Amino acid sequence: MSTTQISPEQAHKWLESMLLMRRFEEKCAQLYGQQKIKGFCHLYIGQEAVVAGTYSAITPEDSVITAYRDHGHALACGLSPESIMAELYGKATGCSKGKGGSMHLFSKEHRFFGGHGIVGGQVPLGAGIAFAEKYLETGKVNICFMGDGAVRQGALHETFNMAMLWNLPVVFVIENNGYAMGTSVQRTTNVMDLSQIGLSYQMPSEAVDGMNVVTVHDAMTKAVARARNGEGPTLLEIRTYRYRGHSMSDPAKYRTKEELESYRNQDPIEQIKSWMMDNKHLTDKAYEALEEKIDAMVSASVQFAEESPWPEEIEMYRDVYVQEDYPYLMD
Repeated sequence: MSTTQISPEQAHKWLESMLLMRRFEEKCAQLYGQQKIKGFCHLYIGQEAVVAGTYSAITPEDSVITAYRDHGHALACGLSPESIMAELYGKATGCSKGKGGSMHLFSKEHRFFGGHGIVGGQVPLGAGIAFAEKYLETGKVNICFMGDGAVRQGALHETFNMAMLWNLPVVFVIENNGYAMGTSVQRTTNVMDLSQIGLSYQMPSEAVDGMNVVTVHDAMTKAVARARNGEGPTLLEIRTYRYRGHSMSDPAKYRTKEELESYRNQDPIEQIKSWMMDNKHLTDKAYEALEEKIDAMVSASVQFAEESPWPEEIEMYRDVYVQEDYPYLMD
C-alpha cells in the first residue's frame, strides 16, 4: 500500500465499497447465466479501486460520466443496489426506468450522468458538463471516465484541445485495463504510456497504479484540486485490470493464465484488507460480518428486481421529449 496516511474509517469505507462492487458483479454474472439479465453486460471485477479512490476524493456536488462498464461507478456514487439491479432486469423501478439496461445507468440526483454505449461518446459530454460548471461559476468538477479503446476516437483529441483552450474543470480518466474488447494496447499504439497523450495539449498528465485505492485517491485529490482552483484539466491514466472478459459473451482467450494470476496477486480488495488487518483495524470476525452484510444487500437487490413490475407500454413514449405536453401520449 501507499505510505499515505490512511484513517481506519476511510479504509473501512473503501473496503465496504469495493466489496459491494465485487459481490454485486459476481451476482450479475450468475444472473446473466440464468438469463435474468439480458443484452450486453460488462463487469467491473478487478477495477474496483478506480472508482472507490475517485469518489473519496470528490464531493457529492461534483459530477461523473463514464462508458458502459458502469455498475461500479453507479454503486460508488450512492445509487442503491436495488435500483441498479432492477435496471439490469429492465424493470420500471430501475434507475433509468428499465429503459437503459446495463450500459445506460443514470442518476440526476447523484450527479451520475451515465453509462454510455458508444465508445468515447461520453468524452465530449464530460467536457460539456465542465463547460457548464465554469460558465455558471459553480466551483464543481466533472470526472470523465473512458477506457483505453476510447483513446483511439477522434472526438477525444478535439475535446482535449477545447478543454485546455477553455481551461475547463474536468479530470479525464483513462481506465486502462489493457484491452479494448479483445485487442491489447500493444496492438493499437506505439505509445504505451497513454498518459503522454495529454502532454501534446500541455495537459498535466500522470500514470497511476489502479490496483491500489490509496494511489488512486491521492492522484485524484490533486487533479480535482487543480480543476477546482481554476487550473484546468488533468489526464490520469489509471492502470487497472479486469478479471473477466470484455463482456459476458467474451471468453477472454487472448490473454494467458499467468497474466491474469499476476494481477490477481495485486487484488485491490485484498490489499486494503491486508493493510487493515496488519494495522489491527480489522479482524477476521469483523470481515465475516461485513461479507454477510454485503451478501444480504445484494440478495435484497435481486429480490427487489424480481418483484418489481415491468414498464407499461406508455413508457415507450415518455422521456423522448423534455415535456409531455402531447395529449395523445397522456394516460
